[in-house]
Amino acid sequence: MSALYAPTARPARTARTARPARSVRAVWTTWAARATRAGLGGPARRSRRGHRAVECVLLGSGVALVPWLVVLATTLPPTAQVGHWNVAWVGLDALEAVGLVATGLLRRRGDDRHRLTAAATSALLVVDAWFDTVTAAPGTELAAALAMAVGAELPLAALCAALALKRAPGAPRTGPEAAGLTSGTWPTTG
Repeated sequence: MSALYAPTARPARTARTARPARSVRAVWTTWAARATRAGLGGPARRSRRGHRAVECVLLGSGVALVPWLVVLATTLPPTAQVGHWNVAWVGLDALEAVGLVATGLLRRRGDDRHRLTAAATSALLVVDAWFDTVTAAPGTELAAALAMAVGAELPLAALCAALALKRAPGAPRTGPEAAGLTSGTWPTTG
């Protein structure tokens, strides 16, 4: 009976049976994958929790703005005397110019960050078109604002939005395309 519990000698490791040295990154990646599969809160799980918090803040802020819009609509006067009106408009147009030039230069260099400047510039152009038209006096001023919006600002905004949303060559598909969904089709289960 004592032979069953007697310690056995381990065979010595030879050069062929020795484990190869592993990098810290390889060890970490293996641990993280096992921990995530086991539900132990690996990096992917912790990262997702952070995303949920950001999403909750964004969604909550958007919903909280709805009552504020009602307050503004009912309490703001229809006209206002504004100081530094010229600085506001020059600043907005300067930001648009910087955004358009930066987007063009980044795209010409093949830098994928042009999508970021294109998205911001698109938003600025839409805001400019909106405020130009709603602050214009009736008559020729309003006609000029509408002509600028339709003829320049909104088409440039659409171009910038298309650049911002266009998938980079070789980039993995995301969203409905990645799931095999196209308009009017749903995945079926076997």
